[in-house]
Amino acid sequence: MNSPAATALFTPSWHAELELAYARFGATTRPVLRRHLGPLRVQKHLYAEGPEVCQHIIVHPPGGIAGGDRLTINARVDNGAWAQLTSPGAAKWYRATGSASQTLNLQVAPGATLEWLPQETIVFSAAQAELTTLIELHGDARLFYWDIVALGRPASGERFEYGHFQAQLDIRRDGRPLWHERQRISGGDGLLDSPIGLDGQPVFATLLVTGEVDSQLLERCRALEHPVRGDLTQLPGLLVARCLASEALQARAWLIALWQLLRPTLLGREAVPPRIWNT
Repeated sequence: MNSPAATALFTPSWHAELELAYARFGATTRPVLRRHLGPLRVQKHLYAEGPEVCQHIIVHPPGGIAGGDRLTINARVDNGAWAQLTSPGAAKWYRATGSASQTLNLQVAPGATLEWLPQETIVFSAAQAELTTLIELHGDARLFYWDIVALGRPASGERFEYGHFQAQLDIRRDGRPLWHERQRISGGDGLLDSPIGLDGQPVFATLLVTGEVDSQLLERCRALEHPVRGDLTQLPGLLVARCLASEALQARAWLIALWQLLRPTLLGREAVPPRIWNT
C-alpha cells in the first residue's frame, strides 16, 4: 500500500529568495535593502511603535511549501537599528514525494536589535520539511526569537504518520556558539508519543532571547496560567523557553505572554503586538 506521499500530485517547485537590510538614521530605523527573487517578499514597512522599530511582514504568496521548493531569507540589521519580522499567518508544508527547504541567515550588528516572531509552522503528514537557521550576533546585538511547529493537523484528525521534519539552529556571538541544536522527527516515530519525546502533543515551541533576568521575573514567567506544558531556563547570556501544546494557538498565546513580560526588561520597550496577529 502506498503512503500518502506516493499519491501526492506533482506540482512545479518554487525557488525563492528574499534579502533585507535595515539601518539607523537618527531616531529612525529604515529598510535600506529589499530584494526578492520568486514568490517571497515583504509588505510595506510599518512603525506601530514609532520610528525606532521597523516592522516588516514576510509574505510567501503561494500560501504553502511543497516538495522541491527552496526558500532562502537573508536579513541584516546594522548598527543601532531595530527590525521586527513576522508573518501574516501559518506557514504550511504540504505532503510531498521530495524534500523542501528553508534557509534563514540573520546578521545583527553591535547595538542592533532583531525580533524574529513568525506565526506557526504547520507540517502536514508526509511532508519532507528541512529548515536551517543561522543567526550571527556581533558585539552587544540583541535577539528575540521564537518558532512554533505543529506536526500534522489535529483538528482534521491527521497525525504525523509519514515524512519528516528536520531543523537545525545555530546562534553565535562574535563567532562563538551561543546556541546549537539539531532535531529530526520522522512520521510515526515512537518519540511522538513517548514521555521522553513529545508525549502525544502535536505542537512544540521554542523562545530564545539574549540577556539575563532576575529570579523574580523568571518566577512571574513560570506562573503564567496557560494550557501548555512549558518552562524556562536561564543560561549565561541567553534565556530559553520551551513548551508542548495540543494546539498551535495555545503555544503562540504562551509565547506572546512571555514576550510581553520579558521585552520591557531585556529590550527596554513595552510589547505592542503586531495587528496582523489579530487578523
